Amino acid sequence: MPVLAGVFAVLAALLHVAIFAMESVLWTRPAVYRRFGVASDADAVTTKPLAFNQGFYNLFLAVGIIVGVVIGGTAGLTLVAFGCSCIVAAAAVLASTGSAYFRAAATQALFAVVALVLLVVL
Repeated sequence: MPVLAGVFAVLAALLHVAIFAMESVLWTRPAVYRRFGVASDADAVTTKPLAFNQGFYNLFLAVGIIVGVVIGGTAGLTLVAFGCSCIVAAAAVLASTGSAYFRAAATQALFAVVALVLLVVL
């Protein structure tokens, strides 16, 4: 795997670890839930189980990418490509929910897209 592709894949993974922390650990903090468009403490409490579950999806993608970078070879490349592709697909789904989510979707996808492009061209 090209080193630069691995660097961007790890950056995508680290971003998704941070998203995991916000969604699964810090969700009920106003600064966190407001970042996700949740309006009130009551709404944050109501949506906490959903955010908790969603955070773990992000963590599992991150772990898969990191394991792929560490083990290398064909299996590692496959894990990295799959994890980054899932991140890009999830960002596309997020973007499809409305223009208010384009920035978040672009942020979520950026490192993964760069990693995938580098995997193809290098």
